[in-house]
Amino acid sequence: MNKSTINAIIDTVAFAAFTLLTATGVLMKFVLPPGSGHFKAVWGLDRHDWGRLHAWIAAVLMAVLAVHLLLHWRWIISVIRGRPREGSGLRVALAIVGILALAGLAIAPFFAEVQQAGEPPHRLRSVQQPGVSAPEIDGTMTLDDVQRRTGVPPAVILRELGLPPDVPTDERLGRLRKQYGFDMHRLRDIVERHRKP
Repeated sequence: MNKSTINAIIDTVAFAAFTLLTATGVLMKFVLPPGSGHFKAVWGLDRHDWGRLHAWIAAVLMAVLAVHLLLHWRWIISVIRGRPREGSGLRVALAIVGILALAGLAIAPFFAEVQQAGEPPHRLRSVQQPGVSAPEIDGTMTLDDVQRRTGVPPAVILRELGLPPDVPTDERLGRLRKQYGFDMHRLRDIVERHRKP
């Protein structure tokens, strides 16, 4: 396979990955915006699934661009150096500083401290009695977990959600929500109404 064919393949894959990366980004921004979580889906994929796909496409694009740069490395070096004349060293130094600054900017968030910027939306919120903390209910819990934390029996939750009484109480809520299509906010409201202080 000659160099032109390899370049054409690399460029085609890079263009396809860039197009898909843009499309999935726009989809997550406007069609499945933050907060839609597991409540909306496109082609059976919710926002989190599309996010994972978006990340994999980004990884493919980065790998293809790295190969593209390696294939054109001599040309890149020639452009940076230019014809030898006064000031060539400054141009090379500026290019190196620019590349290092870009790399530093790209990796800096991975070393930054993660801060709590507010209460996550999936937490159960309620008016609290002094000294009584609200239980947290999320998709990783089971109905049995909810009963242990709040005292609300699974039968009450199932009845109010309109679900069959034989739903397994040891199944994760996230899986049950996907299977039966109930709203987690409604479940939290039910628990809040029936929970024992």
